[in-house]
Amino acid sequence: MPRKKKIDTKALIKAVESGLSRRDIMTQFGFNHPNQVTAYYLDALVETGRAKGIVRRRLKDKISVKAKPIKVNQRDSLVIPREKVEELGYKVGDTFSVNQIKAGDGISLKVQSR
Repeated sequence: MPRKKKIDTKALIKAVESGLSRRDIMTQFGFNHPNQVTAYYLDALVETGRAKGIVRRRLKDKISVKAKPIKVNQRDSLVIPREKVEELGYKVGDTFSVNQIKAGDGISLKVQSR
């Protein structure tokens, strides 16, 4: 991926807000593609605090490190500890779909009805 071009973010915001055409903005800032105007404008808004950036959480951050192990019991059932059920807000009667994770080393539960 090419290195990001250094631009004056305040000047770009001012150009867009003044109603300057996209073609004129592309010429003024040396952009080669119309989508660059949009991308750099949104980045400028985030940089100046006028728009919130998108935060992406990694799956690793969502997994509880202190999770108790769950075993298959004699009835071939998985039993989730009460503390975890309460923490997740599940109630008696909730139904779930169970899917195997693509890597094959885990499952996911999705609430079907509450």
